[in-house]
Amino acid sequence: KNILFTKMKNTKKIKIYFLLICLLINTLYIAPSFALSSREDLFKNALDLSSRGEFNLALRQWNKYLELFPDDAAALSNRGNIKLIIGDPKGSIDDQDKAIDLDPEQVDPYINRGIAKESLGLWLQAKKDYLYVISKDNDNFSALYNFANVEGSLSNWQSARNLFSQASESNPGFAMARSSMALADYQLGNMDECEKELKKLIRRYPTFADARAALTALEWSRGISGEAESNWIAVTELDSRYTDEEWLINVRRWPQKPTQDLMKFIALK
Repeated sequence: KNILFTKMKNTKKIKIYFLLICLLINTLYIAPSFALSSREDLFKNALDLSSRGEFNLALRQWNKYLELFPDDAAALSNRGNIKLIIGDPKGSIDDQDKAIDLDPEQVDPYINRGIAKESLGLWLQAKKDYLYVISKDNDNFSALYNFANVEGSLSNWQSARNLFSQASESNPGFAMARSSMALADYQLGNMDECEKELKKLIRRYPTFADARAALTALEWSRGISGEAESNWIAVTELDSRYTDEEWLINVRRWPQKPTQDLMKFIALK
């Protein structure tokens, strides 16, 4: 998933500078409690903690920041992302709603809200958020990719395949979109196209576990056991999660057919 952390806007600086000047004129002997640099430092610290994966510390920092600056849409959206990561999707949606109310022109909160809704299985509501973003920016690869995942969850695999393709065209370095497109082809029975794309991905990204796991399933289904075993050895060294069927379907969001084939390979059936 593509959770988007957003930087603080610079447009509010002028208002803050003006406020500080007024304070200095009227009370020269009193220093303001939070200068501009303090606000920026608080925001940057929370953003850094979020990016480093220190989510509980990040949540406390966002809470502290928002107590002081409750109308900062970017901070609300960022805190919503953290709430989703630590298992509070409803709290995440609430923060994204507030961010949208404060700054409806920014698309990141819509994407982030869509991801939170997906986590609750609210596919059609998530789809509505992604469609809104695409209506504003039809090359937004995050919205295209997540919309494709929703279509896959609704078993609309041809639509999902087309959207994954659009996402990869919008961002040619987005390897997961290309791998997901190949997996959609797998589900649709376009096995030659799937194999060709997976091999291209592995040649470009030799340590990309998703493509190697998908190729393992495909080769095993075709009776090419030696090559399947070779790819699987690489997968197990790179990412052990591909042995977990529930993770594949519910988190990584693989289609049913390649998932079943990979589980058959693991069970040597």
